[in-house]
Amino acid sequence: MSCCHSQQMFPAIKRIAGDTFVFQQDSAPVHRACSTIQLLQQETLDFIGPDLSPPNRPDLNPVDCKIWEVVQQLVYKCRVSNINELKQRLVEVWDDLQQTVINSAISQWRQ
Repeated sequence: MSCCHSQQMFPAIKRIAGDTFVFQQDSAPVHRACSTIQLLQQETLDFIGPDLSPPNRPDLNPVDCKIWEVVQQLVYKCRVSNINELKQRLVEVWDDLQQTVINSAISQWRQ
């Protein structure tokens, strides 16, 4: 994401999540731009620089991304007040997640 997009995104994230959020990025070239790194260092408390993030994270594959996209939409249907509420919502959404969501994500995986 470019620095300009990051500047627009942070107010929205803070409005929704307050000061308690994790901003995760990969080490794609655009994410490693000096202006982007500077902004992330200023705006996030626990910034992990691109030199510590592997380019092909084994814990993030397209199936995971699709499932977490659905989970995120359900968790953030309404404002989260605190970390305990976030944890509770994550557990509830995960417990209620339909197998069809997982099957759909798997079916989109390359053969």
